[in-house]
Amino acid sequence: MDTTTPLAPQRLRGVKASYTTRYVAAAVEASADGYHLLSGPDVVPAAGDVVVARVTEIGKHTRLESPVSRRQLLFPGDEILLAYGPRYAPDQFLAEVPSDLGPCDLVAAGGLAGTVIEQHASIDCPTRIEPLGLLADARGVVTLADHAPYSPDAPRATVAKEPLVVGVLGTSMNSGKSTVLASLVNGLTRSGLVVSAGKATGTGAGNDANVFRDAGALRVLDFTDFGHASTYRLDLDEVTATWTALVDQLALDGPDVVVVEVADGLYQGETAQLLADPAYAGRVDAVVFAAQDALGAAAGVRRLRELDLPVVAASGVVTASPLAAGEAHAALAGTGVPVVDTYDLCLPGVGLDLIGHAGLEVGAA
Repeated sequence: MDTTTPLAPQRLRGVKASYTTRYVAAAVEASADGYHLLSGPDVVPAAGDVVVARVTEIGKHTRLESPVSRRQLLFPGDEILLAYGPRYAPDQFLAEVPSDLGPCDLVAAGGLAGTVIEQHASIDCPTRIEPLGLLADARGVVTLADHAPYSPDAPRATVAKEPLVVGVLGTSMNSGKSTVLASLVNGLTRSGLVVSAGKATGTGAGNDANVFRDAGALRVLDFTDFGHASTYRLDLDEVTATWTALVDQLALDGPDVVVVEVADGLYQGETAQLLADPAYAGRVDAVVFAAQDALGAAAGVRRLRELDLPVVAASGVVTASPLAAGEAHAALAGTGVPVVDTYDLCLPGVGLDLIGHAGLEVGAA
């Protein structure tokens, strides 16, 4: 039988909120009245449900990213505000949404609760948490989608001009995608263009969005702005709708270029489906590919061409090593795809040259 426990406003305001739950936290800050915890053996959490949990054992994640992306030190006994969600992170955890409110794990510092199924051999076990109940109000369980500023299902607004859309993809997690995107944004901005940026898939966290802003992006959005704590396990229609809506929103301010990262590698499930969807290929004007090594660069460029995606450059972690970069240059010789040092993308004119590789002109609709 379900149990309802009233939440005193003072207690709720003292809960450490996470980046993923920042819009819920803003609503609580505006008014903390009328909330309660829903618990009991019959309560089954779902992805996106907001939960209040108690930290019971510190593990991999010693800090929780706050709504403003500050790393809050965690202590046993802390009450924290998270969202349930699955996670796919080859360098960390594979996690799923549990089937009950029993003890589980903090699976991402951005504020994701789940049950770890597998983990990388080199990392610590996850920080353990005890869910105290789903956050609820008079309307029912509070979800991220309830408070998200945008909806993937919103009708597309008319824009004065269509920006060029550049995709940033990679071989895997930690291949350098976000740094490539930030460097490209910086270089295009220094070339005199107005650029907006986004991240369409992945696990909710604020660092990348802040880096994109630091690079000079006019506006930055990610999938958490559309009500998703994680895009792992979303069906293709939801992933495509989120990606499309994100690009549409970023286009509203009239930028010359919109640059959007898709997380993880080309063979990750949701990424592979999205890239094979005509809705993606039909909207992307150029792709910059981040790789960890020469083999990854060559295989990635080949796969992108099989998908008829307009790859214009390889970059990423591979370019940190002159030897590896040389191998990549040799592997891509004759393809017409240059290997560009990540930080060379910050130089005025380099990004414009890549757009020229795609046969595009700034301002073209």
